[in-house]
Amino acid sequence: MTTKEAPVIVEQLFQVPVQVIWEAITNVDKMKCWYFENIPNFKPEVGFKTAFDVQSDTRNFHHIWTVTDVIPLKKISYKWQFSEYEGESFSHFEIEELGTQTILRLTAIVTKVFSDEIPEFKRESCLGGWNYFIKDRLKNYIETNC
Repeated sequence: MTTKEAPVIVEQLFQVPVQVIWEAITNVDKMKCWYFENIPNFKPEVGFKTAFDVQSDTRNFHHIWTVTDVIPLKKISYKWQFSEYEGESFSHFEIEELGTQTILRLTAIVTKVFSDEIPEFKRESCLGGWNYFIKDRLKNYIETNC
């Protein structure tokens, strides 16, 4: 993805209170159930850093996340980089209460260009990945584990 492309935005409505969604996106044990099972640690604290590997075909992606913004029960953002590849993005998870329902909005914004020679860095892959995580994995986790 490039900095000229529009941000990737994925929204999902959940039939649970805000607290349930907040816990799912900030509690490392819950994140391992729907997101990346090998996240070693995660804390919703500005400045917190974590790193872990993800294999995709023949490539390894060493994820490096740094939490940049936290508003409890409303928003968490983190910088997303890979040690092997140039590029940088920010993932913003925003939660909004709608009565007894909650909407989660994920916005992924590229701030430094990722190589378009790597399929996983193309916009379609990013959009597909976030739809998979939010609308499939997280939705199924919330519906079956809460």
